[in-house]
Amino acid sequence: MLAIGEFSRLTHLSVRTLRRYHDAGLLEPATVDPASGYRYYSAEQIPTAQVIHRLRELDVPLPDVQRILRSPDPRTRAGLVADHLRRLESELDRTRGAVASLRRLLRPEPAPLDVELRAVPATTVAAVEDDVAHEEVLGWYAGAMAELDAVVREPTGPPGGLYDNALFEEGRGRLLVYRPTAEPPRSGRVHPVTLPSVELAVTTHAGEHDDIDVTYGELGTWVVGNALAVAGPVRETYLVGPRDTPDPAAWRTEIGWPVFRMAPR
Repeated sequence: MLAIGEFSRLTHLSVRTLRRYHDAGLLEPATVDPASGYRYYSAEQIPTAQVIHRLRELDVPLPDVQRILRSPDPRTRAGLVADHLRRLESELDRTRGAVASLRRLLRPEPAPLDVELRAVPATTVAAVEDDVAHEEVLGWYAGAMAELDAVVREPTGPPGGLYDNALFEEGRGRLLVYRPTAEPPRSGRVHPVTLPSVELAVTTHAGEHDDIDVTYGELGTWVVGNALAVAGPVRETYLVGPRDTPDPAAWRTEIGWPVFRMAPR
């Protein structure tokens, strides 16, 4: 039997942590002296302690650690660990996006925004549309665009999307993605839609979408000072994206903010 201090040195888990794991039922001592209350561990518990140590280094919650340790099926254990790793990767992506946005916001002299006022005529396109929750946009977009790619054989321009204001303001709104084509088909969710004519203040976002919110903010600021914004969905046009090149630095997304021009520019 190993005293708790010896077990601590062998496993690199502090005495305080071992006591907490005991109280949580995660790693109970092999025996506890009924008179003194001293905890004693066996050498056979060292591998279990090491596994717990590794899992906690990955920030696996204690209830999940318990499920992993109590599962006799290696595949189930691996699945639980893989689920947590995916959560960590998602959090890391969000952190990277936030860092990219902050770096742009903290630039002492942001580059001037290149904005074009553009009149866009009515156009009939092949589209998929639905009411979508903000947190589901990426998954929904991927599925909708895959359907469009499968049935639109001869696109006449880059794909795009229309995003209702409610999507940003209320967390749920109308989302429409489309591909221009001479003869829009009907297949599954894909159907012809005529996009109305509109006047837009247009700028281009370069790179990944981690910090596209900063470009939106810069464009919105420009619109407030230079045009009359009108209600209507924001338009995005994906000039260059993952389907065109695996290099994120080469991606280009046009953002079109609906406006009402008071004078020619």
